[in-house]
Amino acid sequence: MKYLSSFLFVLLFSNCQSQTQPLLLKEKLIDVSEFPIYTHLVKDTSSANNWKEHYIYLNDIEIYGITYLSDGLKIKGLLVKPKKTGHYPCVIYNRGGNRYFGSLVIADGAIRLGQIAKEGYVVIASQYRGSTGSEGQEEFGGKDINDVLVLTDVLAEIESADTSRIGMYGWSRGGMMTYIALSKTDKIKTAIVGAANSDLTIIDRPKMEELVYAELIPNYRNNKEVELKKRSAIYWVNKFKKDVPILMLHGTSDWRVKSSNSVSLTQEFEKHGIPHKLRIFEGGDHGLSRFKEEVNQEIIQWLDKYLKNSNPFPNPGNKGN
Repeated sequence: MKYLSSFLFVLLFSNCQSQTQPLLLKEKLIDVSEFPIYTHLVKDTSSANNWKEHYIYLNDIEIYGITYLSDGLKIKGLLVKPKKTGHYPCVIYNRGGNRYFGSLVIADGAIRLGQIAKEGYVVIASQYRGSTGSEGQEEFGGKDINDVLVLTDVLAEIESADTSRIGMYGWSRGGMMTYIALSKTDKIKTAIVGAANSDLTIIDRPKMEELVYAELIPNYRNNKEVELKKRSAIYWVNKFKKDVPILMLHGTSDWRVKSSNSVSLTQEFEKHGIPHKLRIFEGGDHGLSRFKEEVNQEIIQWLDKYLKNSNPFPNPGNKGN
Protein backbone atom coordinates (compact mmCIF):
# COMPACT_ATOMS: atom_id res chain seq x y z
CA MET A 1 0.00 0.00 0.00
CA LYS A 2 2.93 2.32 0.85
CA TYR A 3 4.45 1.73 -2.59
CA LEU A 4 1.08 2.35 -4.28
CA SER A 5 0.71 5.67 -2.44
CA SER A 6 4.22 6.68 -3.48
CA PHE A 7 3.47 5.77 -7.09
CA LEU A 8 0.26 7.81 -7.08
CA PHE A 9 2.09 10.78 -5.59
CA VAL A 10 4.79 10.63 -8.29
CA LEU A 11 2.13 10.28 -11.01
CA LEU A 12 0.15 13.25 -9.66
CA PHE A 13 3.33 15.35 -9.35
CA SER A 14 4.33 14.47 -12.92
CA ASN A 15 0.89 15.45 -14.22
CA CYS A 16 1.07 18.81 -12.43
CA GLN A 17 4.49 19.44 -13.93
CA SER A 18 3.27 18.64 -17.45
CA GLN A 19 0.24 20.91 -17.02
CA THR A 20 2.41 23.84 -15.95
CA GLN A 21 4.99 23.42 -18.70
CA PRO A 22 5.23 26.71 -20.60
CA LEU A 23 4.04 26.76 -24.20
CA LEU A 24 6.30 29.61 -25.28
CA LEU A 25 9.70 27.95 -25.45
CA LYS A 26 11.81 30.62 -27.13
CA GLU A 27 11.52 34.36 -27.71
CA LYS A 28 14.40 35.95 -29.64
CA LEU A 29 14.49 39.68 -30.32
CA ILE A 30 15.11 40.38 -34.01
CA ASP A 31 17.40 43.11 -35.29
CA VAL A 32 15.80 44.21 -38.57
CA SER A 33 19.09 45.74 -39.75
CA GLU A 34 20.48 42.22 -40.20
CA PHE A 35 17.96 41.38 -42.92
CA PRO A 36 17.60 42.42 -46.60
CA ILE A 37 14.34 44.29 -45.92
CA TYR A 38 16.33 46.88 -43.95
CA THR A 39 17.50 48.74 -47.05
CA HIS A 40 13.86 49.23 -48.06
CA LEU A 41 12.97 50.68 -44.66
CA VAL A 42 15.73 53.26 -44.22
CA LYS A 43 16.67 56.45 -46.05
CA ASP A 44 20.27 55.26 -46.19
CA THR A 45 22.43 52.79 -44.31
CA SER A 46 25.02 55.28 -43.10
CA SER A 47 23.44 55.57 -39.65
CA ALA A 48 21.45 53.14 -37.52
CA ASN A 49 17.65 53.16 -37.67
CA ASN A 50 17.48 56.02 -40.15
CA TRP A 51 13.92 55.04 -40.98
CA LYS A 52 11.94 56.42 -43.89
CA GLU A 53 9.05 58.53 -42.65
CA HIS A 54 6.51 55.77 -43.28
CA TYR A 55 8.46 53.35 -41.06
CA ILE A 56 9.41 55.56 -38.11
CA TYR A 57 7.05 53.45 -36.01
CA LEU A 58 9.73 50.73 -35.99
CA ASN A 59 11.36 52.71 -33.17
CA ASP A 60 8.32 51.92 -31.03
CA ILE A 61 7.86 48.17 -31.59
CA GLU A 62 9.79 44.97 -30.98
CA ILE A 63 9.87 41.97 -33.31
CA TYR A 64 10.58 38.48 -31.99
CA GLY A 65 11.09 35.09 -33.54
CA ILE A 66 9.30 32.57 -31.34
CA THR A 67 9.06 28.82 -30.83
CA TYR A 68 6.02 27.40 -29.03
CA LEU A 69 4.37 24.05 -28.38
CA SER A 70 1.29 22.76 -30.20
CA ASP A 71 0.24 19.13 -29.70
CA GLY A 72 3.76 18.54 -28.42
CA LEU A 73 5.31 19.88 -31.65
CA LYS A 74 7.73 22.80 -31.74
CA ILE A 75 6.18 25.48 -33.95
CA LYS A 76 7.90 28.61 -35.25
CA GLY A 77 6.28 32.02 -35.49
CA LEU A 78 6.57 35.77 -35.04
CA LEU A 79 5.60 38.07 -32.19
CA VAL A 80 5.40 41.86 -32.57
CA LYS A 81 4.50 44.16 -29.71
CA PRO A 82 4.87 47.77 -28.53
CA LYS A 83 8.07 48.63 -26.66
CA LYS A 84 6.21 50.78 -24.17
CA THR A 85 5.13 48.94 -21.04
CA GLY A 86 1.41 48.31 -21.03
CA HIS A 87 -1.41 45.77 -21.21
CA TYR A 88 -2.47 45.53 -24.85
CA PRO A 89 -5.25 43.79 -26.79
CA CYS A 90 -4.02 40.95 -28.99
CA VAL A 91 -4.30 39.92 -32.63
CA ILE A 92 -3.59 36.42 -33.94
CA TYR A 93 -2.51 36.70 -37.58
CA ASN A 94 -2.99 33.67 -39.84
CA ARG A 95 -0.77 33.69 -42.90
CA GLY A 96 -1.74 32.49 -46.35
CA GLY A 97 -0.06 29.99 -48.63
CA ASN A 98 1.11 26.45 -47.92
CA ARG A 99 4.39 24.90 -46.95
CA TYR A 100 7.11 27.51 -47.66
CA PHE A 101 4.98 29.51 -50.10
CA GLY A 102 3.63 32.46 -48.16
CA SER A 103 5.62 31.66 -45.03
CA LEU A 104 6.33 34.50 -42.64
CA VAL A 105 9.50 36.53 -43.14
CA ILE A 106 10.99 39.47 -41.23
CA ALA A 107 9.34 41.89 -43.66
CA ASP A 108 5.97 40.59 -42.47
CA GLY A 109 6.92 41.33 -38.89
CA ALA A 110 8.17 44.81 -39.70
CA ILE A 111 5.37 45.87 -42.04
CA ARG A 112 2.20 43.74 -42.04
CA LEU A 113 2.27 42.88 -38.33
CA GLY A 114 4.21 45.96 -37.29
CA GLN A 115 1.60 48.35 -38.66
CA ILE A 116 -0.93 46.74 -36.33
CA ALA A 117 1.41 46.54 -33.32
CA LYS A 118 2.26 50.24 -33.56
CA GLU A 119 -1.41 51.04 -32.88
CA GLY A 120 -1.17 49.35 -29.48
CA TYR A 121 -1.61 45.63 -30.11
CA VAL A 122 0.34 42.47 -29.34
CA VAL A 123 0.42 40.56 -32.63
CA ILE A 124 1.34 36.88 -32.87
CA ALA A 125 1.55 34.62 -35.94
CA SER A 126 2.27 30.97 -36.68
CA GLN A 127 4.28 29.36 -39.47
CA TYR A 128 2.05 26.28 -38.99
CA ARG A 129 3.39 22.76 -38.50
CA GLY A 130 5.55 21.25 -41.22
CA SER A 131 6.64 24.67 -42.55
CA THR A 132 9.70 26.90 -42.16
CA GLY A 133 11.36 25.08 -39.29
CA SER A 134 8.19 23.91 -37.54
CA GLU A 135 7.86 20.25 -36.62
CA GLY A 136 5.04 18.01 -37.82
CA GLN A 137 3.02 17.64 -41.01
CA GLU A 138 0.91 20.38 -42.54
CA GLU A 139 -2.74 19.44 -43.20
CA PHE A 140 -4.09 22.65 -44.78
CA GLY A 141 -6.81 23.22 -42.23
CA GLY A 142 -6.68 19.86 -40.47
CA LYS A 143 -4.87 19.30 -37.17
CA ASP A 144 -2.69 22.31 -37.95
CA ILE A 145 -5.62 24.47 -36.85
CA ASN A 146 -4.41 23.66 -33.33
CA ASP A 147 -1.27 25.71 -34.08
CA VAL A 148 -3.59 28.72 -34.30
CA LEU A 149 -5.98 27.88 -31.46
CA VAL A 150 -3.18 27.32 -28.92
CA LEU A 151 -1.91 30.86 -29.50
CA THR A 152 -4.64 32.13 -27.18
CA ASP A 153 -2.83 30.22 -24.40
CA VAL A 154 0.61 31.27 -25.62
CA LEU A 155 -0.51 34.90 -25.33
CA ALA A 156 -1.34 34.27 -21.68
CA GLU A 157 2.41 33.80 -21.10
CA ILE A 158 3.22 37.23 -22.56
CA GLU A 159 3.18 39.90 -19.86
CA SER A 160 1.93 42.74 -22.04
CA ALA A 161 -0.91 40.72 -23.60
CA ASP A 162 -4.49 41.32 -22.50
CA THR A 163 -6.06 37.94 -23.23
CA SER A 164 -9.56 39.19 -22.45
CA ARG A 165 -9.34 41.01 -25.80
CA ILE A 166 -8.11 38.73 -28.60
CA GLY A 167 -8.91 39.26 -32.28
CA MET A 168 -7.98 37.19 -35.31
CA TYR A 169 -6.89 38.28 -38.78
CA GLY A 170 -6.25 35.96 -41.73
CA TRP A 171 -5.63 36.28 -45.44
CA SER A 172 -6.33 33.68 -48.16
CA ARG A 173 -5.59 30.25 -46.62
CA GLY A 174 -5.22 32.18 -43.36
CA GLY A 175 -8.80 33.35 -43.81
CA MET A 176 -9.92 29.74 -44.09
CA MET A 177 -7.98 28.99 -40.89
CA THR A 178 -9.69 31.95 -39.23
CA TYR A 179 -13.16 30.71 -40.15
CA ILE A 180 -12.35 27.24 -38.78
CA ALA A 181 -10.88 28.70 -35.59
CA LEU A 182 -13.99 30.83 -35.01
CA SER A 183 -16.11 27.68 -35.13
CA LYS A 184 -13.99 26.01 -32.43
CA THR A 185 -13.27 28.68 -29.80
CA ASP A 186 -15.07 31.38 -27.86
CA LYS A 187 -11.87 33.26 -27.01
CA ILE A 188 -11.92 35.43 -30.15
CA LYS A 189 -13.82 38.72 -29.85
CA THR A 190 -13.68 39.84 -33.49
CA ALA A 191 -12.13 38.72 -36.78
CA ILE A 192 -10.91 40.09 -40.10
CA VAL A 193 -10.75 37.88 -43.18
CA GLY A 194 -9.23 38.80 -46.51
CA ALA A 195 -9.63 36.99 -49.86
CA ALA A 196 -10.68 33.74 -48.21
CA ASN A 197 -12.17 30.65 -49.79
CA SER A 198 -15.49 29.72 -48.18
CA ASP A 199 -16.26 26.71 -50.39
CA LEU A 200 -13.32 24.49 -51.32
CA THR A 201 -15.64 21.97 -52.99
CA ILE A 202 -15.79 24.30 -56.00
CA ILE A 203 -12.58 23.37 -57.84
CA ASP A 204 -11.80 26.18 -60.28
CA ARG A 205 -8.01 25.78 -60.03
CA PRO A 206 -7.11 22.14 -60.86
CA LYS A 207 -3.45 22.67 -59.92
CA MET A 208 -4.52 23.84 -56.47
CA GLU A 209 -6.30 20.54 -55.99
CA GLU A 210 -3.47 18.47 -57.42
CA LEU A 211 -0.53 20.19 -55.73
CA VAL A 212 -2.06 21.36 -52.44
CA TYR A 213 -5.29 19.61 -51.47
CA ALA A 214 -4.25 16.13 -52.62
CA GLU A 215 -0.74 16.40 -51.19
CA LEU A 216 -1.52 17.98 -47.82
CA ILE A 217 -5.03 16.97 -46.76
CA PRO A 218 -5.03 13.52 -45.11
CA ASN A 219 -7.23 10.86 -46.70
CA TYR A 220 -8.04 13.25 -49.54
CA ARG A 221 -8.41 10.68 -52.33
CA ASN A 222 -10.76 8.46 -50.32
CA ASN A 223 -12.76 11.13 -48.54
CA LYS A 224 -12.53 14.21 -50.74
CA GLU A 225 -15.98 15.77 -50.23
CA VAL A 226 -15.98 15.32 -46.44
CA GLU A 227 -12.50 16.79 -46.03
CA LEU A 228 -13.21 19.79 -48.25
CA LYS A 229 -16.46 20.55 -46.46
CA LYS A 230 -14.61 20.51 -43.13
CA ARG A 231 -12.59 23.42 -44.48
CA SER A 232 -15.51 25.27 -46.12
CA ALA A 233 -17.25 27.77 -43.86
CA ILE A 234 -20.35 27.97 -46.00
CA TYR A 235 -21.36 24.46 -44.87
CA TRP A 236 -21.29 25.19 -41.13
CA VAL A 237 -22.35 28.82 -40.72
CA ASN A 238 -24.45 27.77 -37.71
CA LYS A 239 -21.19 27.23 -35.78
CA PHE A 240 -20.26 30.93 -35.85
CA LYS A 241 -20.91 32.99 -32.73
CA LYS A 242 -23.56 35.70 -33.01
CA ASP A 243 -21.54 38.14 -30.89
CA VAL A 244 -18.27 38.01 -32.87
CA PRO A 245 -18.30 40.58 -35.70
CA ILE A 246 -16.39 39.62 -38.86
CA LEU A 247 -14.91 42.05 -41.40
CA MET A 248 -14.57 40.51 -44.88
CA LEU A 249 -12.34 42.03 -47.57
CA HIS A 250 -12.16 40.90 -51.19
CA GLY A 251 -11.27 42.15 -54.68
CA THR A 252 -13.33 41.64 -57.84
CA SER A 253 -10.20 40.76 -59.86
CA ASP A 254 -8.95 38.08 -57.49
CA TRP A 255 -8.22 35.03 -59.68
CA ARG A 256 -6.78 32.93 -56.89
CA VAL A 257 -9.94 33.04 -54.76
CA LYS A 258 -12.99 34.49 -56.47
CA SER A 259 -14.88 37.21 -54.64
CA SER A 260 -18.05 35.12 -55.01
CA ASN A 261 -16.73 33.13 -52.02
CA SER A 262 -17.20 36.12 -49.74
CA VAL A 263 -20.45 37.22 -51.37
CA SER A 264 -22.01 33.75 -50.95
CA LEU A 265 -20.85 33.48 -47.35
CA THR A 266 -22.26 36.91 -46.60
CA GLN A 267 -25.68 35.73 -47.76
CA GLU A 268 -25.46 32.79 -45.35
CA PHE A 269 -24.29 35.07 -42.53
CA GLU A 270 -27.36 37.22 -43.09
CA LYS A 271 -29.66 34.18 -42.89
CA HIS A 272 -28.11 33.08 -39.60
CA GLY A 273 -27.72 36.51 -38.01
CA ILE A 274 -23.91 36.47 -37.92
CA PRO A 275 -22.60 40.05 -37.47
CA HIS A 276 -20.39 41.01 -40.40
CA LYS A 277 -19.36 43.64 -42.89
CA LEU A 278 -18.28 42.86 -46.46
CA ARG A 279 -16.06 45.31 -48.31
CA ILE A 280 -15.57 44.60 -52.02
CA PHE A 281 -12.76 46.43 -53.84
CA GLU A 282 -13.47 46.95 -57.53
CA GLY A 283 -10.50 45.69 -59.56
CA GLY A 284 -8.69 44.46 -56.46
CA ASP A 285 -6.34 41.48 -56.83
CA HIS A 286 -5.76 38.67 -54.32
CA GLY A 287 -3.62 40.82 -52.05
CA LEU A 288 -5.56 44.05 -52.73
CA SER A 289 -2.16 45.49 -53.64
CA ARG A 290 -3.62 48.68 -55.13
CA PHE A 291 -5.51 49.41 -51.93
CA LYS A 292 -2.89 48.80 -49.22
CA GLU A 293 -3.37 52.07 -47.34
CA GLU A 294 -7.14 51.85 -47.49
CA VAL A 295 -7.10 48.23 -46.33
CA ASN A 296 -4.73 49.00 -43.44
CA GLN A 297 -6.97 51.87 -42.34
CA GLU A 298 -10.06 49.66 -42.52
CA ILE A 299 -8.35 46.96 -40.43
CA ILE A 300 -7.16 49.33 -37.70
CA GLN A 301 -10.52 51.07 -37.47
CA TRP A 302 -12.24 47.70 -37.11
CA LEU A 303 -9.84 46.47 -34.44
CA ASP A 304 -10.02 49.72 -32.51
CA LYS A 305 -13.81 49.70 -32.55
CA TYR A 306 -14.62 46.07 -31.82
CA LEU A 307 -11.51 44.86 -29.97
CA LYS A 308 -9.64 47.72 -28.29
CA ASN A 309 -12.80 49.63 -27.32
CA SER A 310 -15.12 46.58 -27.21
CA ASN A 311 -17.99 48.40 -28.90
CA PRO A 312 -21.13 46.36 -29.64
CA PHE A 313 -21.85 45.59 -33.26
CA PRO A 314 -24.80 47.58 -34.65
CA ASN A 315 -28.19 45.96 -34.92
CA PRO A 316 -28.35 43.79 -38.10
CA GLY A 317 -31.01 46.13 -39.41
CA ASN A 318 -28.55 49.01 -39.33
CA LYS A 319 -26.39 48.89 -42.46
CA GLY A 320 -24.25 51.82 -41.40
CA ASN A 321 -21.61 49.71 -39.67
